Amino acid sequence: MSYPLRRSLQEVHDQQTITHFLETTSIGHVGFSLHDEPYVIPVNFVWTNDCIYFHGSMEGRKNTLMAKNPRVCFTVSHERGTLSDPIPAHVDTAYFSVLVFGQIELITDPKEATGVLQVMLDKYVPGYFDRSLSEAHVTQYRSPFGSAVGVFKIVPTHISAKENPLKEHKLFYPGKKVTDDVKKLQKNREE
Repeated sequence: MSYPLRRSLQEVHDQQTITHFLETTSIGHVGFSLHDEPYVIPVNFVWTNDCIYFHGSMEGRKNTLMAKNPRVCFTVSHERGTLSDPIPAHVDTAYFSVLVFGQIELITDPKEATGVLQVMLDKYVPGYFDRSLSEAHVTQYRSPFGSAVGVFKIVPTHISAKENPLKEHKLFYPGKKVTDDVKKLQKNREE
């Protein structure tokens, strides 16, 4: 189910912009829900094949929740600065955000999981390793706690994006005072 955006003027429709943002942002948050209890975790992720992928332990709360309710919400945002204004209610934040609603699933094919983890390594530590990740490493690895690694895929059912653009003239900086903005407004009116 998708809901209309309250501030539709801030909605972003350009798929290239959304894709670039998902490809380059480092941290996202996956929201799970069961009955009346939400659960949100931060993750490193990649956007590839028009899906969100992340990795984690094969044990724990997220696994229990996703087995009972595979519907999730994934959110990514980036703050670009605080915007000052002489009217306190108009102080705002410049940002870009994306919400991905969809179904989560565990990748069971070792070849696909290895490929996704290689994409993650290429994103987070480009050029660091001198050879590609091996399927054997992925299938045999166990954490210090004894857990296998799982690769999870979120297949989107709906994606929305919003932006409140950065307005350089309104950007707050330490030491900026309301009188600075008032002087700018008066000067603009006089011109």
